[in-house]
Amino acid sequence: MDNAGKAKKFFRSKTFTLAAILLLIVIFFWYVSPNHSYLSIRNISSILNSMVLYILFAVGVSMPILLGEFDLSPGYIGTAAGAMMAKLLTDVGIPWYLVIMACLMLGIAFGLLNAVLINKFRIQSFIVTLAVGSFVARGISLIVSGGRPINIDDPVIVWLGTYKIGGIVPVTVVISLTVILIYGIILAKTKFGRSIYLSGGSRKAARLAGLNPERLSYILFANSGMLGAFAGILFAARLKTGDLSGTNAYAFPAVTAVIFGGIAFGGGKGNMLGCFLGLLIINGFNNGLTIMRVTSYWQGVASGVLLLLALTLDYFANRKPKLQEVSKAHRRDSQGAAR
Repeated sequence: MDNAGKAKKFFRSKTFTLAAILLLIVIFFWYVSPNHSYLSIRNISSILNSMVLYILFAVGVSMPILLGEFDLSPGYIGTAAGAMMAKLLTDVGIPWYLVIMACLMLGIAFGLLNAVLINKFRIQSFIVTLAVGSFVARGISLIVSGGRPINIDDPVIVWLGTYKIGGIVPVTVVISLTVILIYGIILAKTKFGRSIYLSGGSRKAARLAGLNPERLSYILFANSGMLGAFAGILFAARLKTGDLSGTNAYAFPAVTAVIFGGIAFGGGKGNMLGCFLGLLIINGFNNGLTIMRVTSYWQGVASGVLLLLALTLDYFANRKPKLQEVSKAHRRDSQGAAR
């Protein structure tokens, strides 16, 4: 493909559409914000800080989605992990590093439970993960906590949740950006990443290529549960308490951002750059509305309009190439019939 063809392909890509929307949002809120404070270091840090948990959840749920599955349980898993961490640290007195390992293992166990129910009993992943999250994980968080918030005073955990590099950038921001970068490299540059795309695009083709999509789903659901637990650890560390509502409400917006960022419901398409841009657009947009003193109710309406606008622009950006592909396929079929 020549340079002109590559440029044309880029301008029609989801990444370009997202980057253009982000640029328009940044210019608009920079212009209307008091003293152009929207692009101040502190406000950029605030936007990134608001994205920390969403990044971890989005990275986790995007992997099963790439495989053509769905995971709604990580938010509840995060709450259970946060409650368990507070219980083990405060009431039992276990060292922080063992507690973190135990919480991550809890997340992996939930993810494997999801995969077993999906693969062995052939239940839809949407139903399984919602049930495991809202009933099993939520029930465990209530049992562990005894129905009450548990304070956390371990100095290492408190540092993890509250320390700011240079007094501005939270260490959790650095952690979350590192996570999405690592997973982006894994998807784009490794054989394992290519196997996810191939299995999500066509499981039959994946099996013919010697891959095992079911075994892959165990790994990806376990990974999603682990990242959900890790998000719950950071959330509890930030609040210094194992809260009963915890991260329950975080997973679904993360899924929305993943789809917004171009990871297809049917699997086999999307990347972490698009996922990150989707999160940045949604959180940056909400931050700008907060600066303009727009109430949270109208923020929800505006975010919905933004999502519809992005999907519409993406549809028109890709409509012509799709029509060309259909036309070429029709010509090939006609030629084959003529022969």
